[in-house]
Amino acid sequence: MVRHSGNLMLARFLSVGVLNMLVGMSTIYIAITYLDWSNVWANVAGYAAGLCVSYALNSKLTFKYQGSWQRALPRFLVVFLVAYLANLVVVLSLVYYTTMSDFLAHWLGIPVYTCLSYLGSRYFAFSGKAPGESAAQQEAK
Repeated sequence: MVRHSGNLMLARFLSVGVLNMLVGMSTIYIAITYLDWSNVWANVAGYAAGLCVSYALNSKLTFKYQGSWQRALPRFLVVFLVAYLANLVVVLSLVYYTTMSDFLAHWLGIPVYTCLSYLGSRYFAFSGKAPGESAAQQEAK
């Protein structure tokens, strides 16, 4: 039962990730195409929009977190920063130390970001049981 629910949690996390990517990339596209923003500011806006979607949906739907947002949000941002920096290390290492294309390097950084983000969100940002909930009930989510 726990393994099955863990697989379901991962599937929900990946589904939220796809939606997150669509929101982020749509924001970037609109910012560049219609608002004439630079790539940097469009990227910042896209990641900010994606982070909001990710936090809202992962906290409630994926991990069913019932604690306070004051506890979870800073932890979620730490998880994001760690995952993003690890992704950046992978991407830049591949770009600078191999003959791989920049675009492929970015694609190869995604699994690193996804794994760290999932583990950090599950076991750090949204960890902890709800009042009156047993450890078994928490794990069954």
